[in-house]
Amino acid sequence: MTASSQPDWTQVRSQFPALAQVIHDRPLIYFDNAATSQKPNAVLDVLQHYYQCDNANVHRGLHELSNRATEAYEGARKKIARYIGAASEEEIIFTRGTTEAINLVAQSWGRKNLRAGDVVLLTEMEHHSNLVPWQIVAEQTGAILKHVPVTDDGLLDLDQLEQLLTEEVKLFSFVHVSNSLGTINPAKELCAKAKAVGALTFLDGAQSAGHMPVDVRDIGCDFYALSGHKMCGPTGIGALWGKKSLLDSMPPWQGGGEMILKVELTRSTYKPVPARFEAGTPDISGAIVLGAAVDYLESLGRDQIWAHDSELTRYALDRLTEVKGLRVLGPPRGQQRGALAAFVMDSAHPHDLVTFANSHGLALRGGHHCTQPLMRRFRVPSTSRASFYFYNTKQEIDAMIEILHEANKFFG
Repeated sequence: MTASSQPDWTQVRSQFPALAQVIHDRPLIYFDNAATSQKPNAVLDVLQHYYQCDNANVHRGLHELSNRATEAYEGARKKIARYIGAASEEEIIFTRGTTEAINLVAQSWGRKNLRAGDVVLLTEMEHHSNLVPWQIVAEQTGAILKHVPVTDDGLLDLDQLEQLLTEEVKLFSFVHVSNSLGTINPAKELCAKAKAVGALTFLDGAQSAGHMPVDVRDIGCDFYALSGHKMCGPTGIGALWGKKSLLDSMPPWQGGGEMILKVELTRSTYKPVPARFEAGTPDISGAIVLGAAVDYLESLGRDQIWAHDSELTRYALDRLTEVKGLRVLGPPRGQQRGALAAFVMDSAHPHDLVTFANSHGLALRGGHHCTQPLMRRFRVPSTSRASFYFYNTKQEIDAMIEILHEANKFFG
């Protein structure tokens, strides 16, 4: 299969063993992909191969297993660099995921560069992972946090942005695709606006990296982060991309083995990036398997994945209008959004609805989705969320609609 050909999505689906399960006597319908995606055999096989054949520490050994592990580990770094359009693999730092990547920049870049009165600009739709780290560093430095409001349609209020994006802003950190609304923020436009006032930009790519083409240099951001488990890779691994000139200027965040050049009893000197930010034994298997996930996604073609996800989402939004007492949050129908639909139903609390759905083999997500301020903005305690990926089908959406009709009858 080439990236330019149209994948046989039925055949692709068969490559994901978890999707063949039966849950409560019903075929599993897995609509919780915004939380974590399932893994194909091509990815699972790489994990097994590493532990069966190449299990050794990287960089430090001269024996064959260590050499093979190091080659695969650094090869994965190159794959991720190409995948997101980085200038060099030296700009890729392996982290536990997007959360750790944001914390790294907040504590390394933020503690060095932020001063009392400086502004870190965020938005009301951010995941807690793009709120809490900046709250911590603001307490440490005296920086001020400001937030771009969200409109009733689930979009950023760009009129307010013009007033908030001043020369006092040192960093504008925002989500590429909202995990709660599906909103796709105009990243290239926002980065250009920030650059015009001298602010750096951090783009949270947790919900975009696995679904759509991403080119960080074209977007014009300064930092970008992704999580492997949302793009067919394992949990506990992700990556931070940063412009090399910025990464070179940042002090280490954690200390330990491998990130040093020389250690004395009272002082140390550090390696250049990326090693400076990868203290200790890394998640070797995770990085290698993330590289395999990148290979897999590129074999399908991200344009094709995005087109398929978008078609599923449009179909789901149309069909959800048939369910009595159901309201979808986020951009209006007809406007492109990420591959998810978050909704509330008059008849049932989201937690009760998701429990009911589970009894029918349907995996939804219910809760605040780590966006409590956004839930308060829309005056709801939580929502139910159906999130899709390329291995899902319209037939599964039809089945979800029937389950929601049954839920309305059950809860009255």
